[in-house]
Amino acid sequence: MPTHARLAPRTVQSVVARMSALGAALPPRDGVAVFNGVYLSVTEEVGRRLTDGYFHDPSATQELDVRFAERYLAAVDAVTTGGRPPACWRPLFQLRRHPGVRPVQFALAGINAHIGHDLALALLDTCRARDLEPDALEGDFDRIGALLTGMEERIREELMPGPDLLDVADPLTHLVGSWSLEKARDAAWAAFRALWGLRGVPELAAEFAERVDATVGLVGRFLLTPLPSARRPADDATARP
Repeated sequence: MPTHARLAPRTVQSVVARMSALGAALPPRDGVAVFNGVYLSVTEEVGRRLTDGYFHDPSATQELDVRFAERYLAAVDAVTTGGRPPACWRPLFQLRRHPGVRPVQFALAGINAHIGHDLALALLDTCRARDLEPDALEGDFDRIGALLTGMEERIREELMPGPDLLDVADPLTHLVGSWSLEKARDAAWAAFRALWGLRGVPELAAEFAERVDATVGLVGRFLLTPLPSARRPADDATARP
């Protein structure tokens, strides 16, 4: 995989440019490419909504969006340079080429890592940087959530097998149906509030964040369970350990 490590983006436009370049450099069937494409589409939508009055505080929302994206891009850079990404991202990077994992699984595993772990930390960073209380971000957090819900619906429509494949897709349907974006968002907000409450006790905050990271990673590994009926063409690369 080519090197993409660069200076951290500072605007939604720069995030879009970075993710577009990353997507263009990855094979379409790569699991990270699948998630990247989904994430790029919702980031582009957030960028459009920043100027049409959708958000109450567009400036704070843009900072949150950029800080949020930085955590995914930092995980990409860590893997690119031979480093170790957070536990929440490891299943996706480890299984990104596995022939028994469907595209919808890659997409949801990436969203799980990003929402379940990165979102709480991005909210915390934004509040600290802007000297805000959590309540100041809650309204726009919910507005972003509405955009994400639409994204999840598109993922399930576009990446799930059609009705003619329902018999072989039954295990996949069960697996994907076990994860909920709404519940992941609620958990992210709760984790953020807990971290905010622990901000004066850095040792406990770090331990709590580490446990969230590990738990989200376990969920991601479950979402990426290889399914025998989901095997891709034989010429696809297999997963690396």
